[in-house]
Amino acid sequence: MSIQYLGQNERLSEATVANGFVFLSGMVPENPEADAKAQTENVLAQIDHWLAQCGSDKRHILEATIFLTDMADYAAMNEAWDAWAAPGRTPARACVEAKLAKPEWKVEIKVSAVQISQ
Repeated sequence: MSIQYLGQNERLSEATVANGFVFLSGMVPENPEADAKAQTENVLAQIDHWLAQCGSDKRHILEATIFLTDMADYAAMNEAWDAWAAPGRTPARACVEAKLAKPEWKVEIKVSAVQISQ
């Protein structure tokens, strides 16, 4: 079995691919000054990018784990998520409140998907 490591640095890979499965690291916002909805949109765009790099897309996400620093942002996050998610192909999902590595981050999302092309 071979494993691909994409976007790798000394600490982590942004994505790994093995046996037709794609695993993304937790994606965090690149726009930390933004509100929860805009941060979520930014994270979802990163997910689209890395899934494409791995030969997959949002229609093939199997599961998602969403971390929010404040559950008061749940509706804003869901507004961005609902506009982005593939109709009829929504993954299994969990959303929890958690303290993230940087206080300005409001959301972090981790997904796993199946690969559709190599």
